Amino acid sequence: MTTPNQTDSTPVPSDFIRDIVAGEMKAGKHAQIRTRFPPEPNGYLHIGHAKSICLNFGIAHEFGGICNIRMDDTNPTKEETEYVDSIMADVRWLIDGWADKNLGGAPLYTSDYFDKHYEFAVELVRKGKAYVDEMPAEQTDEYRRIGKESPSRSRPVEENLKLFARMKAGEFPNGAKTLRAKIDMQAANVWLRDPVLYRIRHAEHHHTGNKWCIYPMYDWAHTLSDYLEGITHSLCTLEFEVHRPLYEWILNSLELKPPLPRQIEFARLNLTYSVMSKRKLIQLVEDGLVTGWDDPRMLTISGLRRRGVTASALRAFAYNIGITKYPSLNEMALLEHAVREEFNRTAPRRLAVLRPLKVVITNYPEGRVEELDAVNNPEDQAAGSRKIPFSRELFIDAADFMEVPPPKYFRLKPGGEVRLKYAYVIKCDEVVKDAGGNVIELRCTADLESKSGGATSSRKIKGTIHWVSASHAIDAEVRLYDRLFTVPEPDADGDFKSFLNPNSLEILNAKCEPSLADAAADVRYQFERLGYFAFDLDSKPKKLVFNRTITLKDTWAKKSG
Repeated sequence: MTTPNQTDSTPVPSDFIRDIVAGEMKAGKHAQIRTRFPPEPNGYLHIGHAKSICLNFGIAHEFGGICNIRMDDTNPTKEETEYVDSIMADVRWLIDGWADKNLGGAPLYTSDYFDKHYEFAVELVRKGKAYVDEMPAEQTDEYRRIGKESPSRSRPVEENLKLFARMKAGEFPNGAKTLRAKIDMQAANVWLRDPVLYRIRHAEHHHTGNKWCIYPMYDWAHTLSDYLEGITHSLCTLEFEVHRPLYEWILNSLELKPPLPRQIEFARLNLTYSVMSKRKLIQLVEDGLVTGWDDPRMLTISGLRRRGVTASALRAFAYNIGITKYPSLNEMALLEHAVREEFNRTAPRRLAVLRPLKVVITNYPEGRVEELDAVNNPEDQAAGSRKIPFSRELFIDAADFMEVPPPKYFRLKPGGEVRLKYAYVIKCDEVVKDAGGNVIELRCTADLESKSGGATSSRKIKGTIHWVSASHAIDAEVRLYDRLFTVPEPDADGDFKSFLNPNSLEILNAKCEPSLADAAADVRYQFERLGYFAFDLDSKPKKLVFNRTITLKDTWAKKSG
C-alpha cells in the first residue's frame, strides 16, 4: 500500500477488515468511508499505535475516505499539551503529511463534543435509561461484579435530572456521585451491568480549562464522538470487543438517526523484547531508566525515529505483520528485517572505526596521500562512488587484530595479511605496546601492487577489514543501541524492570572518513561491517553524534538459539 506523498511501494494488504469495508462499499452502504485514530494524550505513541495509524489511515486512503485524528481527552488529571504535540508530530511523520490534508493541520478533540455529550446524557436520563448514583467506586465495582442493584437505581427521572444538573454545576466533591446507565445488572457481559457514564473530577482540562467538573467515561464519549464525526468504521483492538454491546446499546438507546458507526476489533501488536503498556513506559521515563520518551531504546514512535528507523520501514513492518482477530506475539526480528531490507537498498556506505587502533604502513611514503575510489552502494549502481583518502598512518578497529588468535581467524594478526577495503593488502610486521602491555600501534607493510582494481588486486586474501586515514579522520560520538530487555517477554513474570539489558547502550569515540562531516539528518548510513547509523539530533557543528539504528545481521538469533 502507498499512502499520499509516500515514495515506497508496499503492496496494498488484504485482511478481514478491508474485506468488510469493500463489501459494504460494493453494497452502497456508505457514500464515503471515514475512520478515526483516537489516542489518549497521556503519553507518547508507541509502535503499537503505529499499527493502528497505518490501518486507519490506510483504509481511509484505499477507499477514498478520510481518517480523523481525535484526542481522547476525557481524563484531565493525566493529559498534557506536550502529549498532544508529540502525537501530532508522530502521526505527521508516519503518514507523511496526509494528516494535514485531512484536518488542516489540527487534531480534533473529544472535549470539543462535551456539550453535546452532556445533552445526550440528559436525554438518556429522560428516557429512564440512566440514573445518578452515590455509591463510591469500590462499592460500585463490587455490586457490578456480583450483579447487585444500587439503591439509587429506582430514583425518579426528575430527581435524576436535577442531581445531574447539580453535578454539572459543581455542587458535589470528587467521587460523591456518578451517572450510570440503567441496562441489566444480571447481564453475562459485565460491561452491561449499569456502567458509569460520568464521574465528578474537579480538575483543569488542557483544552477546555475549568469549564467542566464532570467528565464522560471512555465508552460514552468514544461512542458518541464516533457518531458526531460520521465515523463509518470504529476500529479497536481486541480488548474492546466486550465493550461493543455497550457501544451499540448507547447508539440504539438514544434512537440516533442513521448512519451509525460500526465497531470492529482486531488483535493489537505484541512484540518480543519490549513492553507496550503506557503505564510501564511512563515508569521507564519517570524512574530515569531511559533518557526520555524519545530514548532510541524505547519503542515509542519518537524513539524509533531518533534511533534512525524511517517512516517507510515502519509502515512496511505494520503492513507486513497483517491484521487478524487472533492475539499473537510477533518477533522483534520482523521489525529489524523491515529496517535492514530497506537500508540495504538505500543506505550509502561509509567507513568508520569505532575502537581505533593505529597502523603505520612502513613502506608507504611519508606525506603521500592517495584518493581511492569507494562504492556508495553496491545495491544501487546509480549511487556512484566517492573518493576516500589513504595515507601512511591509518586507524583500524581494535576488534580486527588479535595477538594470539584462535584457529580460522582471518583478520589481522602478527605475520598475517588482510586486505584493506578499497585499498591494499597489508602484513603485520610488528606490534607496539605501552608500559602496561596494551597494544597501541601496529607496524605493517603493504603490497603496493595489490590495490583494489590494480594488476594484483585479485590476490586471494580471506580477510577484508575497514579503516580510515589517521590524518584525515573526523571525530564522532557513536552510540551503539541494542534491545532494551534481555528476555522475549519482560512483563510476563515478575518486575519487567529486572530484565533491562545492561548493554543496551555503549558510547564510543570513533574515527570516521571525512565525507561524514557533511552527514545529513535524513540519510541513513551503513558503516561498513558495523551496521546502519543515523545522524542524531544531539549533533552540533563541532560534535558529530551517530546512533546505531540496527546491526548488519541479527545478533540475537545466536543468543536465543
